[in-house]
Amino acid sequence: MPCKIARYAGYCAGVRKAVEEAHAAAGEAREKGLRCYSLGAVIHNPEAVEALRREGVIPIDRLEDAESGAMILLRSHGVAPEVETKCRERGLIVRDCTCASVRALHRIVRESGEKGVPVILVGEPEHPEVQGTAGWCPGECHIVGTEEEAAALPPMEEALAVSQTTFSMEAWERITQILREKIPRLSVRCTICPATRNRQTEARELAREMDAMVVVGGKNSANTRKLYEICRAICPRTILVERAEEIPPHFANIHKHHIGIAAGASTPDWSFKEVVTRMNDMEHIDQEPQEPVTNAPAEQEAPAAPETPEVQEAPAAAEPQEAGDSQALTMEDIEKTVVRIRPGQTVTGTVVQISDDEVCVNIGYKSDGLIKRSDMVEKDVKLGDEIEVEVVKVNDGEGNVLLSQRNIVNRKVWDALMEKYENNEYVDAVGKEAVKGGLLAQVEGGIRAFVPASQLAPRYVEKIDQFVGQNMKLKIIDVDKQKKRIVASRKQVIAEESAAKKAAAWDRLEEGAVVKGIVRRFADFGAFVDLGGVDGLIHITDMAWSRVGHPSDVLSINQEVEVKILSLDRERERIQLGYKQLQPKPWDNIEEKYPVGTVLERNVVRIRPFGAFIELEPGVDGLVHISQCAPTRIEKVEDVLQVGQPVLVKVLAVDPEAKRISLSIKEAMAAAGAYAEAPAEEAPVEEAPVEEAAPAEEAPADAE
Repeated sequence: MPCKIARYAGYCAGVRKAVEEAHAAAGEAREKGLRCYSLGAVIHNPEAVEALRREGVIPIDRLEDAESGAMILLRSHGVAPEVETKCRERGLIVRDCTCASVRALHRIVRESGEKGVPVILVGEPEHPEVQGTAGWCPGECHIVGTEEEAAALPPMEEALAVSQTTFSMEAWERITQILREKIPRLSVRCTICPATRNRQTEARELAREMDAMVVVGGKNSANTRKLYEICRAICPRTILVERAEEIPPHFANIHKHHIGIAAGASTPDWSFKEVVTRMNDMEHIDQEPQEPVTNAPAEQEAPAAPETPEVQEAPAAAEPQEAGDSQALTMEDIEKTVVRIRPGQTVTGTVVQISDDEVCVNIGYKSDGLIKRSDMVEKDVKLGDEIEVEVVKVNDGEGNVLLSQRNIVNRKVWDALMEKYENNEYVDAVGKEAVKGGLLAQVEGGIRAFVPASQLAPRYVEKIDQFVGQNMKLKIIDVDKQKKRIVASRKQVIAEESAAKKAAAWDRLEEGAVVKGIVRRFADFGAFVDLGGVDGLIHITDMAWSRVGHPSDVLSINQEVEVKILSLDRERERIQLGYKQLQPKPWDNIEEKYPVGTVLERNVVRIRPFGAFIELEPGVDGLVHISQCAPTRIEKVEDVLQVGQPVLVKVLAVDPEAKRISLSIKEAMAAAGAYAEAPAEEAPVEEAPVEEAAPAEEAPADAE
C-alpha cells in the first residue's frame, strides 16, 4: 500500500498567518484580562477552532453576543466594512485576521464599484467570504455560483468578473466563458488564490495516478470540499476525513494499491500529519514483505534458496562404480552423518576456537560456525563449552556459517512481547526520540516501538519531545511480525486504567458506608469529592447543620474529608455524599448546653412579626416572642431590634424534640438589674411557631 503525499498540503500562507494572529490575539486578551471572541469560525476547520477555543477564543455568530470592551477577531474570510464599523461602535477591540488574498479581492471589488462598473462575483452565495466581499462593492454586484445563474444575468454592456478565492478553477473557466459570450466588454480577474489553484491542479494529477485518495480537512471548508469533488470525479475511491480516526480500518487493506493524500488550505499541519502517520502505520503493518528477513525466526520466514548445498556431497570416487545401488547407499549413509541447518534455526554447539573478534563453534555441520563478539551474550566462554546459538546464514559467501547468540535472546524477548500483545498486557517503556508523527520508545528487551502522536495522550499533544526520557506504560496495538515493528498506545493504557479504577471504586462503595475522599472542585450547589476513581457530590444542604452560603465556607480544595454515602445510582453514575451527617448535631444535649435560666449575649439573625430569632450557635436558633422583646408593650419588633444587633437573652424553655428554645430579652434585662420591676399586667407569652429554614436549591439533575 504505497502512499504518495501531495506537496501542497496543510495551511496556506494566508490561513497560517490568520491562525497565528488569532493565537497572538488570544494571548494578548488573556494578559489584559479581556474576553476574546471570533465573529464566526476563524477558519473552516473544527479542530483548529477547538484549539483556539481552548486558548479562550469564543466563536459567536452575532455581535450582540460579545461583551462591550472585549476583543473580537475578524475571521480569515473577511467581513463587510459595516460589520467592522459596528464592532468599533460597540466598543470592541478589533483584530483583523482576514487573508491577504481576500483583502486584495475586497480592494478590486471596491475600486470597480467606485468607477460604476458592475461586479460579477463568482462563488458560493452562502459562503462568508462571498457575503463579506459583496459588502465592499459600493455599486452593482451580482453573485453567480453556477453556469445557469451566469446565463440568467440581466443584459449589461460592461462588467468585471472576479471569483471567490477558494472557487473551483474548472467551474470558474466554464462560467467566465458564458459571461464572455453574454457581456461585450467583460474584464476578467481570476482572484482564485494561487495556493488553491496549486492544490487543485496537484490533486487532479495525483488522483489520476492513484487507486485511492484521502482528502484531509474540515467538511465545511469550501477549498477542501472542492479538492474532494475533483479527486472523486477522477478516482471514485476517494474519502474526506477531518481526523485520522475517521479513516475506515479496511481502507488500507489493499496491499498493491497506491493511495494519495491531499489536504485543504485550512487543514492544520498537525491534523494532516496525524492522517499521514496513520496511513504510514497501516502501510508498515499491512504491507507484504518483499524479501525474507535473514535473522527472523524460522516460523515467520519463507525458506531462502540455499547458497550452497545444505548437505555435504559424497567425495568423488577414485574409480567409477558399476553398481547403482552401491552409490545410492553411500549417499544415504553420508547424509545420516551430516546435520541439516537453515537460517533462523537454533542449535547447540561446542566452542572450538576463540579469538579477539570471533568465537568458532562446531555445530556438526560440514563447516564450523562463527559468532562475532558483538553477537555473543555469554562473554566468558571457554574452549569446550556447549552453547546455544542461532543460524544467521548457512554460507556467508566464503563457506562460513554465521551464528548469533543475541538473536536467541532477542527472539525470546520478542516472543515475550507477542505473548503480552495477545493477552492485552501492558509493557514498560521509556521515550527515546521525538520523530515525525509520533514518539520512538524503547520497550522491554531494548525493542523499539512507535507511538503515534494521536496515541500519546487522551488529547492532542503539541510538544512530543516532552515524553523523551519519560517512563511510561504502553499497550501494543499493531505488530508487523516480518519486520518486527511495533505500534503502541499510551492513550489506551490511560483510558483502560481509568476505567478499571472507576469500576473498582464502584465495587467497594455501598450506601451508608463512611469513606475518605479529596475535595476536587466546587459548584454553587455543592462540592465534588474524589473517592479514588469516581467523584461524589456533597450537596450544599448536606455540608452543615446550619445554612451554608457557598461550599468554600465549609470546605477547601484538596482537603481530605470523611463523608457518608447517602445514595448510589450506578446506572447514571451518581453518588450523593453527606458531610454534616458525620458532624455533631447542634441539638444534641441542648438542655445541658442551655439550661433554663441561663443569660447569654447573642445576635439577632431574623425578625418576624411575632418575634425575633437569636442564633445561639450555628444551627441552633431561639425565639424571643414580641411580648419578651422589651420591658413595655411594643407594636413592632423592628421598633426595638435590628438584624445583627447583639442582645442579652434569658433561656425560658427548651424543647429538644420540637427543636424550640424560648428566650426573653425583658427577663435578661431584669436579671441584670437594668430596669425596675415590670408592670403587673403583662401580655401572656404566646408560643409562636419556629420558622423553618427554607430548603436549599436542588442541584441540577445533570450535575456530576
